[in-house]
Amino acid sequence: MTSRAEERLAKLGLELPPDWTPRGQFLPFRRDGAIVYLSGQICEWDGAVTHTGPAQDTPEGIKTARKAAQICALNLLYRLREACDGDLDRVDAVLRLGGFVNCTSGFGQSPAVINGATELFIALFGEDGWHARTAVGVSGLPGNAMVEVDAIVRLTR
Repeated sequence: MTSRAEERLAKLGLELPPDWTPRGQFLPFRRDGAIVYLSGQICEWDGAVTHTGPAQDTPEGIKTARKAAQICALNLLYRLREACDGDLDRVDAVLRLGGFVNCTSGFGQSPAVINGATELFIALFGEDGWHARTAVGVSGLPGNAMVEVDAIVRLTR
């Protein structure tokens, strides 16, 4: 059975990625009761980084980086579906996103970039997709990825 969230995803013309092996020695998520802590996901698809950094401070560069953030969100959703035993409709609230943008010193568009992930969570979960958030510029990410995003989500029991 497909969740309503996955149906919304398909209507947006998006899909969850294929499974992949994490780049480091960590769990993709950790549950503590109804709370799921999702490890940071880079803009990676089928084992390859889709967008490398640093993000460019131009309209086209921001658009590209937003797409990278959206791919991070799709990777988070894939792991979240595992944490929900295959049912994304168990998401009660997206509590927090942490966003990291590979950029040069002085880059001030990190919030606009991470909106690429935020907007997907809101599109899929409505009011329950709104969250607290950080958006930070950094000098490097794994695989020279342009963006990495992590999340904390509360599930229904």
